[in-house]
Amino acid sequence: MTTTTIALKTKQPGQRACDQKDAKGELCVGHLKRWYTPDPEVVKQVGPDVQIYRCERCHTLYQPAPTDDSSAGLRYKERPVTPWGAFVNKLRKKGA
Repeated sequence: MTTTTIALKTKQPGQRACDQKDAKGELCVGHLKRWYTPDPEVVKQVGPDVQIYRCERCHTLYQPAPTDDSSAGLRYKERPVTPWGAFVNKLRKKGA
């Protein structure tokens, strides 16, 4: 049984496309997708609770930079919602 080390590149803050170069020297430019179901050998080397991103074209693996807070799905503001499902922009003051 052979063990291979998996190379992880560091994803820059705000980076959404792969910057891996192919044999011709051209960039891959595939989208980086969050990989929720990594292979068992990747989990064994990196750890079970680490975020992993994978290029959808060349399958290069990325880990986020420690200062990366650019994840759009994780940052949002809670806003009140009406019973019909619409967001309330302004709350009316009573007596106005």
